[in-house]
Amino acid sequence: MDAMGGKVKITADGIDANGNPTHSEWTGKFDGKDYPVTGDPNADMRSYRKVDDRTLDFTGKKGGNSTVAGRVVVAADGKSRTVTTSGTTGTAAPAGRAWQRGDFVAQPKGKKFKNVAVFDKQ
Repeated sequence: MDAMGGKVKITADGIDANGNPTHSEWTGKFDGKDYPVTGDPNADMRSYRKVDDRTLDFTGKKGGNSTVAGRVVVAADGKSRTVTTSGTTGTAAPAGRAWQRGDFVAQPKGKKFKNVAVFDKQ
């Protein structure tokens, strides 16, 4: 994350379910409004809303329809963060994230999902 004149830039690099590299970028404010996202085949807009000093809620949308929603919580000691996501398969979670696993991708379309991923600070 980089702070830029009141906005924040979030860059995410990862590997998709087929082993291909992914790269997405989002620049916006934590104000709950939609801002464009690039590099995510499942969302063209994303919003984040600051809940408190350690918690953000987010929503990804494609063509105006919600594809994923979730919450990011940073542990009080700052050593880990927990990302909880939910949505419906076939609309998919953002590519390159921990919840974009092969077994998730293979699920039939239209099935509701909820995933929890814990990231430790390196």
